[in-house]
Amino acid sequence: MTDRRTFLHGAAAASLASLGLPAIGAPSLRDQRPLIIDALGGIDNMNLPVTRREDPTTDFGIDKRAMSDAKASGLSAFNMTIGYVFGDGDPYEKSVADVRAWNALIQRRSADLLLVRSAADIRRAQTEHRIGVILGFQNATMMGKDARRVEVFAKGGVRVIQLTYNAPNQLGDGAMAAANRGLTPFGHDVVAELNRHRIVVDLSHSGEQICLDAAAASKAPIMITHTGCRAITDLPRNKTDKELRLVADKGGFVGIYFMPFLAAGRQPTATDLIAHIEHAINVCGEDHVGIGTDGTVTQIDDMADYLKGLEDEVRQRRAAGISAPGERPDIVPFLPDLMGKDKFWKLADLLAKRGHTSGRIEKILGTNFLRVADAIWS
Repeated sequence: MTDRRTFLHGAAAASLASLGLPAIGAPSLRDQRPLIIDALGGIDNMNLPVTRREDPTTDFGIDKRAMSDAKASGLSAFNMTIGYVFGDGDPYEKSVADVRAWNALIQRRSADLLLVRSAADIRRAQTEHRIGVILGFQNATMMGKDARRVEVFAKGGVRVIQLTYNAPNQLGDGAMAAANRGLTPFGHDVVAELNRHRIVVDLSHSGEQICLDAAAASKAPIMITHTGCRAITDLPRNKTDKELRLVADKGGFVGIYFMPFLAAGRQPTATDLIAHIEHAINVCGEDHVGIGTDGTVTQIDDMADYLKGLEDEVRQRRAAGISAPGERPDIVPFLPDLMGKDKFWKLADLLAKRGHTSGRIEKILGTNFLRVADAIWS
């Protein structure tokens, strides 16, 4: 016969389970050390001067605090943007130099970092309490006129290549190009080479037509590593349901960012992030959605000083013609209520309170990315 205490304990556990929360006495998700993969992010200390964060001789701003915070956050691996994105200099030479510098850094910091060439490396990083670094590009303009350059970068450890940034390039149009040109013949050649060398085709920042064209052309699953949902917030950096659905239909992955584009005309919060995640799940299914924060881990210490720097950055991006609607000096490019080393755990708690099961939350945090990466990199 069940006594009253046992009955009440069981009833409470059942109630919590119905909300997607751990039962009383059950280990928390944090205790279980789930796989956490940021499909586009970083671990540098944003409190350091920009010159230090861009300098390979100072480990690109990954100081002792940054590493400690990244490990405390539970991060297992992250897709680090390197190489040419926009600006001056030769795109190919800049990208080759960055590949060399990051390989040297990871080797130098091998007690903490691990270069990711396969999905098995992500699992290994988690087991060995290191952080996997996935080298990625946010523009493919460094391909010049030779798609065979893909092989050079593949051998250097690059595992994700985004076709365009916001502006047009020789592959097609980015999100801010009014012509919305699709995948060019050269773009088709590059996608074929990316498939051949098992590199992720990333369609973040792309215009809608090149996204649809590339998703259809790719023989492997594709990713949109960092985006939001256009149906929730109608801004160019967000993806339409048609784009999201095609990615899922191809067996791919969509990462939702922690960026200003989650809301229009105001600072977005965690509530907006949840809305975009849930919409993406409704469109794509729970096996195809994750996170690509487009940010780092360590918390900002001096927000007033940071905002001064942000004002300069927004001005420079607008002058260069690569800014997107939603970028403003009074809206920070992260979520103020989801910043710092606890941000992934806070997100997990918020999803649980919304009724998402622990299994679904683990998919969002990392296993969905791992599954797709495994299919591409194997």
